[in-house]
Amino acid sequence: MRFRHLRLSGFKSFGEPAALDLLPGLTGVVGPNGCGKSNLVEALRWVMGERSAGGLRSGEMDEVIFGGTARRPGFDLAEVALGLERDGGEEVEVVRRLGRGSGSAFRINGREARARDVRLLFADAGTGSRGPAIIGQGQVSFIVEATPEERRRLLEDAAGIGGLHGRRQEAGLKLDATLHNLARLAERAGALEERCQTLGREAGQAGRYRALQAGIRRFETLLVGARLDRVLREHGAATAAAAEAAARHEAALQAEAGADARREAAAGALSEH
Repeated sequence: MRFRHLRLSGFKSFGEPAALDLLPGLTGVVGPNGCGKSNLVEALRWVMGERSAGGLRSGEMDEVIFGGTARRPGFDLAEVALGLERDGGEEVEVVRRLGRGSGSAFRINGREARARDVRLLFADAGTGSRGPAIIGQGQVSFIVEATPEERRRLLEDAAGIGGLHGRRQEAGLKLDATLHNLARLAERAGALEERCQTLGREAGQAGRYRALQAGIRRFETLLVGARLDRVLREHGAATAAAAEAAARHEAALQAEAGADARREAAAGALSEH
């Protein structure tokens, strides 16, 4: 992979759009202190996925946006585009855009991409925002004084296997997340199993309650029927007794009428004599 061009707009001191063609051979940028040479290196690191504002000599990421001067207002947007040529002649352009207060957005050949995709793209080529291909201020002494572990990482990046480590780390994170999810699923399955057991017991109790209720309703129906039968029998007996009493009263009335008739006849016979 080789860099072909770098285009900047609104990044740090670049209030005007700027383009730098990186031709075959050695490309150098010469200028006095404060002219923005370091900003070019930081623009490279930024478009390659740098996440630390401190690594870009800024307190926060929004500070990489052109803040304005006494004569020019500040920008609300910074954009850096890096043109690449991969092995086989394939051309790739990576663009990073940052809106003030809205976060970064990446594009690879015009398509939206994740920051991780951009970092893996460069890691697979043995470079990146923290790779050995970019040496910033103060890093020469770091390389000279590096510990064996730090030198090992530099050699791995230079050998182009940094992407493999990145993917291994990503796979490890995904595996940890999967194990965490499985543990949560196991906990939820245990809780659901306990809930099912509780519901089973409650369902059994509800079934017994319904059976008891049905038995109670059946016995209440039998009891009401028995009471109704007894009332009907008592009503029949009372009706019969009333009829019998009425008949006796009628017979008494007839006997009394007959006695009255005989008394009157006797009285009439006595009066004739």
